[in-house]
Amino acid sequence: MANDARKRVLIVDDASLVRLYYRTTLENAGLVVGEALNGIEALEQLLTVRYDLLVVDVNMPQMDGITFVKSLRGKSAPMASTPVLMSSSEAHAMRIAAARAAGANFYIVKPLTQEALVQYALLLCGAPHG
Repeated sequence: MANDARKRVLIVDDASLVRLYYRTTLENAGLVVGEALNGIEALEQLLTVRYDLLVVDVNMPQMDGITFVKSLRGKSAPMASTPVLMSSSEAHAMRIAAARAAGANFYIVKPLTQEALVQYALLLCGAPHG
């Protein structure tokens, strides 16, 4: 798969059912999907794999989404400029503002329909969509 030109998405979420839902949805849309259980695992993966989009949960153990995005934005390019779609069940204005201040490109509130997830993912990673 070294010559695979499809866009790559990393799902960063500690909930296995959420990862499965996102993975299935995004793979069905033609994207290549990786997974990490928290921000620490995601940073480790980003050292060796280039992703076009990160879908990041806010609340996770070891390193939450806000801390992860702050850390990511402090890294060197191209890792630091990877688009981040932050997802959470929390719709509080303070939480959304914190995600944006950390460097998230967009904030979505769960539950998310498959159509919305695909639309946001394709838009943020620059993949062709209809």
